[in-house]
Amino acid sequence: MSIFRAPNVRAGFYLSVFLLLVSLYVQTPSARAQDAAAEADEVVRVSTDLITVPVAVFDSRGRRVAGLSRDAFELRDEGRRVELSYFAAGTDRVALTFLLDASGSAREIIARQRETALALFTQFGAGSRVAVLHFRERTELALPFTADLTSARAAFDIRAERDRRTALFDAALEAVRQHDADERNQTERRIVILLSDGLDTASTVRAASVIAEARRRGVTFYVIHLPLFTPRDGRLAARQPTKGFRELAEQTGGQLFTVGDARAALDPRAAYDLAPVFNAIAADLRGQYMLGYYAGEQERARLRHRFDVRLTAQRGRDLRVRLLREGYVFKGGKQE
Repeated sequence: MSIFRAPNVRAGFYLSVFLLLVSLYVQTPSARAQDAAAEADEVVRVSTDLITVPVAVFDSRGRRVAGLSRDAFELRDEGRRVELSYFAAGTDRVALTFLLDASGSAREIIARQRETALALFTQFGAGSRVAVLHFRERTELALPFTADLTSARAAFDIRAERDRRTALFDAALEAVRQHDADERNQTERRIVILLSDGLDTASTVRAASVIAEARRRGVTFYVIHLPLFTPRDGRLAARQPTKGFRELAEQTGGQLFTVGDARAALDPRAAYDLAPVFNAIAADLRGQYMLGYYAGEQERARLRHRFDVRLTAQRGRDLRVRLLREGYVFKGGKQE
């Protein structure tokens, strides 16, 4: 009897081992997925701990200075020197938002400049993204951030509607806050290109509030003014933009460009070429730097932080640094 029982015992043992291995094999994909998710969470956590500070450097004539290296910069957080963990010169990675005035004559000019505008995006490195917003009285997200230029082209087609009130600064604030949804991309340069006639008749926020939010998030505005012209003293004169329109660019580290004149305004066939403007923007961005460091316990213990960036002694005699992000706030364990 025992001679016949032994094989049965062995068979049961082998069958149990086989079933256990099958069970482990079936569970492995799920376990691997959980491990991958944990690793992804860790990557996000580390990435959001990186504090980034975009800066520009100017010479004594006010010209941007490119070509500086990491050791040319000294970064302090609330007066305490911190070690640079990240450094990038130029704009390899950019989050580029086109904020397009959908009211009045600006709409037609913008539609004709679509390819010229998107050519700017192609000058930036892999990982760059583009988004498009339209605004009249309300802001419309025509295209969330993407690298797909085909979708971006379609987003430049603005439907014609009767003239309404325009909330320019509300739209600018919405463009700034687009970055709140994605905290992982701390090392990208955040750029808003605003194309508008500069008139605001309906905003609920002031330019100063938009500028403060932009500086806190490291967002820079480049403003392209497409002025409207009205009769004045027997001739056509450009209407002055709403107060704060120019400051959106000047106080966030960007530039203001004015395109068009009275003669072009009278000519329905006038051609606008924005290529020189976009080339100037690209050149300006190449003269910027991104500094970064990881927040330690001392940084996390404080709520508000202000930066100070200096050039080393041998470099900084005739140069000055302009911060494009003055500080940040730790709230709920995250930087804002």
